[in-house]
Parts: sequence; structure tokens; C-alpha cells
Amino acid sequence: MAERTRTYSWDDPFALRDSMAGRSGLELMQRMAAGELSPPPIAETLGFRLVEAERGRAVFECEPAEFHYNPIGVAHAGLAMTLMDSAMGLAFVTTLDEPAGWTTLELKANFTRALTTETGLVRC
Repeated sequence: MAERTRTYSWDDPFALRDSMAGRSGLELMQRMAAGELSPPPIAETLGFRLVEAERGRAVFECEPAEFHYNPIGVAHAGLAMTLMDSAMGLAFVTTLDEPAGWTTLELKANFTRALTTETGLVRC
């Protein structure tokens, strides 16, 4: 079995949280999409990024990789669910005058096919 390694880093998530004060959700998400604010650690962990933000809309991109795979050789459904949850949550944040805490109460999806490394860039 050929071992593979992956190294990544992330910035302090509390610094990101603290930078939100006094800014609209839209401004924050646009600055994050532009690379002016660090992404949250989950984005670094799974390798996805916010690429567009406008009022009521947030778009993430991710390229499925081997480190996303489950034991049957396809990307874990949690990757797609995390992208969907992130897009929905941050779309909501873009509508706020000042961001507040939020959480997803329920999330459901029906999949018609798996994500793999051959899928290419995924946008959600």
C-alpha cells in the first residue's frame, strides 16, 4: 500500500470571529472570497474555498481528492453536505446587517452519483 501524506495550516478561527464586529455579513463574505480574510478551519481541512458572495448567495468550490475518499473509493458524502451547508449558511449571513450566530437545524440530500477525482471542480 502506497502511503500518502497531506499537510495544511489554518489561521486562528477566533481572530476571524472577532473581525466580524461592525461589518455586514455581505462585506465579510466578499472579503473572504477575495482572500482578504482567512477562511474558517473547516475549509482548509477539506480543501474548499468561498469564491463568490452577493446578497443571498454564496458559492464554494472544491476539487474532490483522494483524501476525501471513503472505503469504497469515492468521495465521502460529507464533503458534498459540508459544501451545501456552508453555501446555505453563508448565503444567509450575506443578508445580515451584522453577523450573528447560526446553526443548521436540518439538512437532507438525495444523491444521484458519487463525487470522485474524475468529477473535477465542484461548485455549490
